[in-house]
Amino acid sequence: MLRVDSTKPCQIIYSLARHEYLSYVIEPHIVQLNPNGEFSLTYQRLFSNTASEFSSCLNESDFKLIKVLEDIEQGNIIKKYYKKPIRPYEFFSKVFNEQLFDVIRPKIEKKMAEVFNSVRDKEIYLMSKEGYPAGRKLNIATEAATILFHFKRNETEIRYYPTIKYQNMRIEFMFKGAEIVCNQPAWLLLDDTLYYFEKDIEGKKLLPFLNKRFIAIPRTSEQSYMERFVAPLIEKHHVHAEGFTINTEKYDAVPMLKPIIVDGGTSQLQLYFRYAGYIFPYGDGRQVSVRIEHHDDDYLFHRIKRSVTWEKGKLQILENMGLKPASSLFQNLEVDMGDDGDRAFSVLEWLNQHHDELQAEGFIIEQPEGNKRYLFGSSKIDLQVSERNDWFDIYAVVYFGPYQIPFIELRNHILNRKKEFMLPSGEIAVIPEKWFSQYSNLLHFSDGNQELKLKKHHIGLINELAEGELASITMSRKLQKLTDFDDLEDIPMPENFNGSLRSYQKAGYNWFHFLKKFHFGGCLADDMGLGKTIQTLALLQKNKEEAEANGTKSTSLLIMPTSLIYNWINEAKKFTPQLRLMVHTGNFRYKHAEVFANYDVVVTTYGVSRIDIELLKDFVFDYTILDESQNIKNPSSKSYQAVKQLKSRFKLILSGTPVENSVNDLWTQMSFINPGLLGSQKYFLDEFVTPIEKKKDEDKAHKLQILIKPFVLRRTKEQVATELPPKTEHLFYCQMSDEQAEVYEKVKSEYRNELLQGLEAGTFVQSQIQVLQGLTKLRQIANHPSMIDEAYEGDSGKFEDVVHTLTNVLEAGHKVLIFSQFVKQLSIYRDYLDKQDISYAYLDGSTQNRGDVVKNFQEDEKTSVFLISIKAGGVGLNLTSADYVFILDPWWNPAIEQQAIDRTHRIGQTKNIFIYKFITKDTVEEKILALQQRKLSVARALITTEESFIKTLTADDIREILK
Repeated sequence: MLRVDSTKPCQIIYSLARHEYLSYVIEPHIVQLNPNGEFSLTYQRLFSNTASEFSSCLNESDFKLIKVLEDIEQGNIIKKYYKKPIRPYEFFSKVFNEQLFDVIRPKIEKKMAEVFNSVRDKEIYLMSKEGYPAGRKLNIATEAATILFHFKRNETEIRYYPTIKYQNMRIEFMFKGAEIVCNQPAWLLLDDTLYYFEKDIEGKKLLPFLNKRFIAIPRTSEQSYMERFVAPLIEKHHVHAEGFTINTEKYDAVPMLKPIIVDGGTSQLQLYFRYAGYIFPYGDGRQVSVRIEHHDDDYLFHRIKRSVTWEKGKLQILENMGLKPASSLFQNLEVDMGDDGDRAFSVLEWLNQHHDELQAEGFIIEQPEGNKRYLFGSSKIDLQVSERNDWFDIYAVVYFGPYQIPFIELRNHILNRKKEFMLPSGEIAVIPEKWFSQYSNLLHFSDGNQELKLKKHHIGLINELAEGELASITMSRKLQKLTDFDDLEDIPMPENFNGSLRSYQKAGYNWFHFLKKFHFGGCLADDMGLGKTIQTLALLQKNKEEAEANGTKSTSLLIMPTSLIYNWINEAKKFTPQLRLMVHTGNFRYKHAEVFANYDVVVTTYGVSRIDIELLKDFVFDYTILDESQNIKNPSSKSYQAVKQLKSRFKLILSGTPVENSVNDLWTQMSFINPGLLGSQKYFLDEFVTPIEKKKDEDKAHKLQILIKPFVLRRTKEQVATELPPKTEHLFYCQMSDEQAEVYEKVKSEYRNELLQGLEAGTFVQSQIQVLQGLTKLRQIANHPSMIDEAYEGDSGKFEDVVHTLTNVLEAGHKVLIFSQFVKQLSIYRDYLDKQDISYAYLDGSTQNRGDVVKNFQEDEKTSVFLISIKAGGVGLNLTSADYVFILDPWWNPAIEQQAIDRTHRIGQTKNIFIYKFITKDTVEEKILALQQRKLSVARALITTEESFIKTLTADDIREILK
């Protein structure tokens, strides 16, 4: 075979060829043209990789067709179905069989139909027996031919044959050498014309009649023939019958839904349509459905025309309401519910939820299989809540379709998640899934057999009902305000209060009075540094003044960690100097309760309250207030067991971090202020803690929020930023631990004896270095004795307080600078941060890459602590990403301290700054602070170093410091 010369005239043709094994296929060929424009005998088969050579003879559609036909070329077919290299002759003689033909042929025909529809304007030929592609020119019919199937029934047999019409003319095709070149869809080759047909008929329905006039079926086989062959044919094609009747019928259809209940599985819905007395499932793909009626010797075929578009519209309505196909194989529907809910009851609940809508759209709901009869209809609850003195009355009626049921009858069902409720009629109502989450808390916390009663402190549940429009509620306007803290009654400040409250602090003070009015307990959970202490002192002072105005006395109890005692006393001296405080701590404290009545406030620690609970529980206090209330978070702790026994008219707790480690921390604190608010501990654990922490259940978190919200007031630093000054300083007094105090006293005694002798002998001036050494050593012990003695194994009061405060600040998402002038002290905190796996930056005099360290702290969100030696980091750093500054040891020179604070409080800082100075009580630190205050004007002008500070100290100053 000569190769075609692409530089000379040539033409592409599509050749219909009969393959010995694969039946008819189409092949693209390029044929050389003779000088007179006719086909020469030179041609070649075209493939994608050779077609570009002949691009001048091809257009874009030719390239596409060549690619399509390449897939059905025998070499590619062999590769697809036989992975090893094999010659075509061997493949067809040894591997190929009828089963393989049945797999391959439909795929070839799909491609052929695609090509036939695309080559109407191209040259198509029949390949000669010798393999010449341009054997005979073929034409493609310009429109679809139609087929009419005939059945003639007489006493002995049924004769069956088709007739073909093309352009309204009957075509004789029997005994004319016609061939079926493609079966699905049918293409018939007759007299060099390729015919195709309406309704995608299969070629095999015509094949028997190419050389046969009719098929005869004896009467003995006619019933199964009518059912298996004639009826499906009538559904899809035009049929002419003699000897039996075909009625074409049109009816209005009714859509039907039937639930299929799968216990413990996913229930489904069947959609089908009733046309008069005939029922057809959705999605069987039939435009016409046939039903046979057989009486005696007569057959009547009911040919029911289906409203396919209308049926699709009904499905669309269901999908818009939240149904989806159960799978690509089955036409059943299921509820599209994501991962939530009870899948066994989902369709029943869906039917009830959409009942009225479905009725309006004409759907009829059938009962599922089995003995249970379900009630299908919409359901709702009418709730009315009215306020009494100490509780709410809840009147509630449930409507299931036409039935009214007292809501209280559903209590056990909702609490135990039982979905099926038996109605008086014996029908079963399905309780909507959302009722379990909406009403389970309400039912759990309410009492009563005939009517539901809810304690006043469960007002959060009532508010939820009101907000969700789930009930009509009548309650006092004042009580409604509990949901809106901003709109509370304004209470005048106490007369003898020094200073003023910021507006958010005044709102907290008003809120305290609101709680008092309704006898609720509360938790003030403001961020650290926002003044929980000052708000509480204002309340206590007001309480004292109101009691005195009424001619009575009131004593309140304040319980706190030991380290906070001095802070409270100092704040009280400053803001409420008339408040008589009794500090109930120490070995020599009073052991008789009657003495409490002489004071306005008894201040004690968690430790002492545990030991003295028998004494404290006999006295009825006005307020019991717990500061840092997370101290009682463990329900089995002695602290919680003790405070639970205290008696008081009102209860408050203060904590910047009421939830330290777990949601479970809330239970004890909330149970202390409002007993019963969160149910039993087991209930709280099962209902809230486990779902929220293990499953991240947002709905449960929201439910918990609803319960506690009225009794927790929390403002973050960011929320009240506009009211805060640019920087706020707090002095934090720390108590030494017993072991620490012992070490301190021992060292102080040694130095005092030496220095006092020097003072007596008049050699004090020469001993300034010794004074400096002694004071420095005492300052180190005040911070942590291990700074001077590595073998020290005790703890340090200041270290415990700093770590506790740091934890609170970090949990609230803040960044902290921690300054010390002792590198040894910073090392102790480094060890702690490493053990706790907290990311931090570190800078002292030996740090080389200062720029990188600062950049990392400023930009990395995870690095939330910066440990800085004052000498190395006092100047030249810009650390505006921090908003808390901890100063671990007071400096001789306030100016140096100010420089440290200015690392964060500078241009570019958008946050308010909180500065905490940690001072160890009863040590040289406290004395230096007092001296600093006295010498402040001198300090501002003169003091620059420790040495110059020492020089300003008189002999009396030193005696005072070493007292």
